[in-house]
Amino acid sequence: MSNQIKISFPDSSVKEYKSGISSLEIAKSISNSLAKKILVASFNDVHIDLSTELTENGSIKFFTWDDIEGKKTFWHSSAHLLAEAVESLYPGVKFGIGPPIDNGFYYDIDFMEYDSSEINTSKIEKKFIDLCSKNLSFERKKISKKEALKYFKDKGDQYKLELLEDLDDGKITFYNQGNFTDLCKGPHVPSSKFIKSIKILNVAGAYWRGDEKNKQLTRLYAISFPKQELLDDYMLKLEEAKKRDHRKIGKELELFLFSEKVGQGLPIWLPNGHIVREKLIDFMYKEQKKQGYQHVTSPHIGSKELYVTSGHYEKYGESSFQPIQVPSDNDEYLLKPMNCPHHCEIYNFKPHSYKDLPYRIAEFGTVYRYEQSGELHGMTRVRGFTQDDAHIFCTIDQVKDEVIGVMDLILKVFKSLSFENFKVQISLRDKDDNSKYMGDEKQWDKAENDLIESVKVKGIDAVVEYGEAAFYGPKIDFMVRDSLEREWQLGTIQVDYQLPQRFNLTYVDKNNEKKTPVLIHRAPFGSLERFIAILIEHCEGNFPLWLAPEQTIILPINENVIQYAEKVNATLIDKGFRSSVDKRNEKISKKVRDAELKKIPYMLIVGDKEMESNSVSVRKKTEGDIGQKVVKDFIMGIQEELSNATN
Repeated sequence: MSNQIKISFPDSSVKEYKSGISSLEIAKSISNSLAKKILVASFNDVHIDLSTELTENGSIKFFTWDDIEGKKTFWHSSAHLLAEAVESLYPGVKFGIGPPIDNGFYYDIDFMEYDSSEINTSKIEKKFIDLCSKNLSFERKKISKKEALKYFKDKGDQYKLELLEDLDDGKITFYNQGNFTDLCKGPHVPSSKFIKSIKILNVAGAYWRGDEKNKQLTRLYAISFPKQELLDDYMLKLEEAKKRDHRKIGKELELFLFSEKVGQGLPIWLPNGHIVREKLIDFMYKEQKKQGYQHVTSPHIGSKELYVTSGHYEKYGESSFQPIQVPSDNDEYLLKPMNCPHHCEIYNFKPHSYKDLPYRIAEFGTVYRYEQSGELHGMTRVRGFTQDDAHIFCTIDQVKDEVIGVMDLILKVFKSLSFENFKVQISLRDKDDNSKYMGDEKQWDKAENDLIESVKVKGIDAVVEYGEAAFYGPKIDFMVRDSLEREWQLGTIQVDYQLPQRFNLTYVDKNNEKKTPVLIHRAPFGSLERFIAILIEHCEGNFPLWLAPEQTIILPINENVIQYAEKVNATLIDKGFRSSVDKRNEKISKKVRDAELKKIPYMLIVGDKEMESNSVSVRKKTEGDIGQKVVKDFIMGIQEELSNATN
């Protein structure tokens, strides 16, 4: 073995180092300030501890708090420290899992004889900070399965023993910091000194391994930061998020409701919400027509065999609504969990030539998926939802152009709704485990390369995430940041070579030979329920004019002008606007205030002066008073505003 290894850096530079050097030592050789900031590294795309010795050639990347990888590692280490704090205060508790999540981390804990309702979170936080101040190092240790089983058997931790049963001998590692040892593959930050603040955000129940048949554990949700100021800022944003909560605003604006009698996770759209929903559908319908889509409708249920053929039943059958038995025969049906198998049958309705492709079909199809009650959350996690689903059947050579066309559509949606801050993620196969994917390796290579090339053509900087692909193909995910800097996945494009084969889909090529088309799944909104929930929180319920359930309201100052107000209102309605008159015997200040609470974009105040000049005094929700305008001119102005918003 050579004493020297070659290390490649993201800027394409290559340097030689002595074999056995750690990534932290490499960082120090570049810059001491860099070495003080990095939390974790990756070597040949595998995340490693900074202390890991490198003994072969490879490429290295460093991650700080400013990187997602850095935050995830920081929060993972914080979960271990939280567990140590809990164990020191509540001896004998048992631990499940403690992963990082999008914002912070959690740990599932069995508090045994302790009353979980009386957990002192402030005391835990204080102990956590005390542990961090001790500059505890996170030490990795390889251990045999036999030794690992003995350790947790002696400790009496049945949850860790159950996790160990699924692990192969020779691939098991422990991490130790202070007086706490955990089963973990890592990596971790070098020391607890990086962690300066914590807040336990929520105490909830969670069934072990997500199975309602198992014991319910106590889940501590928390978040930590390298500076107290960052935690303070986060808590302020959290308070702002509560004000923007789509469940709260949805109730205030009468957009939707949930009813226990109807069933958990099954939203009902009220008239105002129905308008928002239908306007989004209308927007997407028009854009899809421009791109050559044909619209279809499929039933809300399907034969179980349909989903067996597609492979969805094998993958998701246990977590779906269970089959529906019919009285007359032995057939079984499922509530439709996705639209693509139905669309494959639509493609199969008649023979296709290469001249027919690409064949684009779209549906605003409602699907049903069983989510556990603890996972349900307003409109962002429901059991019945409508997707703006479309499927493109095309030749291999057409994939890139079709993907680019879908990206154009998604970007137009974002622009029309002021989602200006977003990133693009290319989700590829797991490099080490191909067992969870269907299909031929060459087809996967082709599909992944097509997505990468399509993003390059659009000039979009994209991050690549391995292991995030769907079971049938790679995908492009669009992640938007809302006005509170929270990240949401909106819009997805997936390339699928597998489903057309499973359904025996074919077309006849130029040489009169049968070929299998490629299938592109795409959904710019994702689901309407989730999209609208995110939009509500992004704009705090202040929908753009074209989406607002009520666009204008006429506010008469006195009874003498009510007839004129109704005349103006009728004109607006005749021009296609959603408008009303507030005829209540209230002061104009209260009418204005109530209209603002309803988040109506335009308030048109009319009195004797306005009636005499056939005008209105205009007050805009976001700008205040903007002056008196002749009715005709006002209508022309908002017509232009509407035109600019969606074109």
